[in-house]
Amino acid sequence: MNNKFDALKDDDSGDHDQNEENSTQKDGEKEKTERDKSQGSSKRKVEQFWRFYSHMVRPGDLTGHSDFHLFKEGIKPMWEDDANKNGGKWIIRLRKGLASRCWENLILAMLGEQFMVGEEICGAVVSVRFQEDIISIWNKTASDQATTARIRDTLRRVLNLPPNTIMEYKTHTDSIKMPGRLGPQRLLFQNLWKPRLNVP
Repeated sequence: MNNKFDALKDDDSGDHDQNEENSTQKDGEKEKTERDKSQGSSKRKVEQFWRFYSHMVRPGDLTGHSDFHLFKEGIKPMWEDDANKNGGKWIIRLRKGLASRCWENLILAMLGEQFMVGEEICGAVVSVRFQEDIISIWNKTASDQATTARIRDTLRRVLNLPPNTIMEYKTHTDSIKMPGRLGPQRLLFQNLWKPRLNVP
């Protein structure tokens, strides 16, 4: 007998059927335990996040020009970040008054891993503007059309968007190439620093 499988082949007692049944049962229990741990971990993540989120100002309560970024740990909300550079984002333009509800639904769906695309989601942004608000979700791989389509469909469901809602997918390389477009940091700096002339 070279290995345990040879022993099973030669054994005619029928005991191996019982062993296989016990092994299958143990495997099922093991999978259930792992699934329960994963669900428990997700629940803890949401609870921890909610402790902070419940004290934050909602996007709909902001005035002027503001952005909220929520990205995974270690990923910066920049096109140039290693996790983002080959990716893109789905963009949805919202009329005023919808940003808070949509933002909350989006981030809870991200934390609850409802997109079911593995590690593909990098983060999300809500941009409050004077005329409209913009929500976007960033992913790692713009060339993976099946994944970007799944993100789009989940986004429609999670935000309860009407079928005629216009959604735009833009790769980060296209965003960088746009003439006259500045990166997020440069744009922020430009808005903060405005030279003044001293006129008597």
